[in-house]
Amino acid sequence: MDYNWNWKIFFEPSPDGSGTYLYTLIRGLYWTLGVSVAAWWLALALGVVVGVLRVGGGPWMARVCAGYVELFRNIPLLVQMFLWYFVFPEVTPAALGDAIKSMDPLWSTFWTAVVCLGLFTSARIAEQVRTGIQSIPVGLHMAATALGLTRWQAYRHVLLPIAGRITLPPLTSEALNLIKNSSIAFTIGLMEITGAARAMQEFSFQIFESFAAATVLYLLINLVVVLLMRYLEKRFSVPGYLGTAR
Repeated sequence: MDYNWNWKIFFEPSPDGSGTYLYTLIRGLYWTLGVSVAAWWLALALGVVVGVLRVGGGPWMARVCAGYVELFRNIPLLVQMFLWYFVFPEVTPAALGDAIKSMDPLWSTFWTAVVCLGLFTSARIAEQVRTGIQSIPVGLHMAATALGLTRWQAYRHVLLPIAGRITLPPLTSEALNLIKNSSIAFTIGLMEITGAARAMQEFSFQIFESFAAATVLYLLINLVVVLLMRYLEKRFSVPGYLGTAR
């Protein structure tokens, strides 16, 4: 293959005026981390609420939450990203739509990505929370009731702490998926890792170096997440009830 390898390209100045190509990639890393962390907290908060309501919110609320889950889980993420960025400002009230359109493009793409990834991931987390709660033996539900706890007190003090421990391993997978899915944000102009690597490739024509660096950055981020989640699994495991993480 006739390809001119140039690993020194990372220290050459980028034509976009931001510094070196390495700085462009590091700046993309910052945006990836920002989007991923903000979207994760949004997804976790919504996912827990929706998951609990699917189990203990009554028949009507359970159907509404099931519709929420199926809506966001079954539409491709890229389509959702385009809908939030291009369509949502046009169908909202004029004042809100104009406010969104007048935002700095950098921040409008950032918040669009956060909302899109957060809602998409929350639907998946909701299902994991639901199954985690339903896997708890009925005796624990009855014991909490026998102690005089209300339904929501039982969820808060008994059921959710146990369900959280059960769902930690699948939540690890969701955290990793969210970080990888953040690469979709480059399609609306956010210069996260994939967007930065693509810009580097277009300026320098060093495609292999550009995306090799992006691959390494994604791998490092996800390895840190895996190690953190493994620590949490060991830290919060219940001896004799839940298996200790290895």
